[in-house]
Amino acid sequence: MKKIIISVFLVCVMLLGTVIPAFAAGGSARLQFDKDGEFKILHICDCQDTFPAQQKMLTYINYMLEIYEPDLVVLGGDNTVGPKETKDDAIKELVSPFVEHETYFTLVFGNHDHEQGVDKEALLKMYQKHGGKYCLAYDAVPELSGTATHNLPVYSSDGKKIKFNLWLFDSNTYLENENGKRLGYDSVREDQIEWYNETYKAIKTEAGEDIYALAFQHMIPPDVYEAMFPSVKYPLSPITETYNNGTHYPIIFPDTSAFTGHIYEAPSPGVINYGQVDAMVENGDVLSVLVGHDHVNTYETEYKGIKLINTPGVSYNAYGKEVVRGSRLITINENSTDTFESEVITVNELAK
Repeated sequence: MKKIIISVFLVCVMLLGTVIPAFAAGGSARLQFDKDGEFKILHICDCQDTFPAQQKMLTYINYMLEIYEPDLVVLGGDNTVGPKETKDDAIKELVSPFVEHETYFTLVFGNHDHEQGVDKEALLKMYQKHGGKYCLAYDAVPELSGTATHNLPVYSSDGKKIKFNLWLFDSNTYLENENGKRLGYDSVREDQIEWYNETYKAIKTEAGEDIYALAFQHMIPPDVYEAMFPSVKYPLSPITETYNNGTHYPIIFPDTSAFTGHIYEAPSPGVINYGQVDAMVENGDVLSVLVGHDHVNTYETEYKGIKLINTPGVSYNAYGKEVVRGSRLITINENSTDTFESEVITVNELAK
């Protein structure tokens, strides 16, 4: 369901103090840097499995939790795709390793999570139920487009002040015209961007200084084509697609000097750019937007000072590629929050 919200309501919400959340399932849970000044995030994308899930994937997730002991897991969307009759069981199975390892987790939704007949609002409640106090996902403003767009502040190692912030956006699902014809993927919408702008101001006010952040969502912003692919004046169908408000880019000739990592399939952003990255550039807080969706890509590129990063899929049920199947470990240091470290850890590497 598409949702509409007006500026006055958003401002009122901010004034009522929803920036620093009372977590829907976790009560007083608080993220903070550890005693060594580090905060580690494990980004797991496109589990995209049914119930019961492939044991190889679950074994890999458990190994990652045991070996790297992340402070937070972010599920990057397309988390479960089983039929509605087993959806609750699938979610319970997926989050059980986090509960067993006493690891906090949050999530964003992808374009496939809800397609089995259970809406995202109900799915969120399932994650909160089975994750208990370890599930930090919540719907900051239910009237916004999508479900479970929210933020999570990360406090200093002494717990006294906000030192970092995490944005979690629902990048929505598919864009349709007035006749219901599917035009392509959707994007983070204007009302969500407005919420981000207002929440950023409130966080900065509370912290008393600029706070850096990472953003997570399922689908890459359309700006990725500006970053990695040269533009052409006319479409060269079928080897071009239309992205970024009608500008055409060849999908088979990326600028190899503009990225690191692997591109095994063309990036698949929304077909309309609502200005999400431009808003982040203006605010100056977001270091990177991290996504999944394209299962066999591991690229890191940069656009207007913001890194656009694709984490590969971990699924053995959906399509993938052995050389990249895995997850991404992100490390932030309390003493230098204007940067971060990021590495893909594949199943093959962990098995050595």
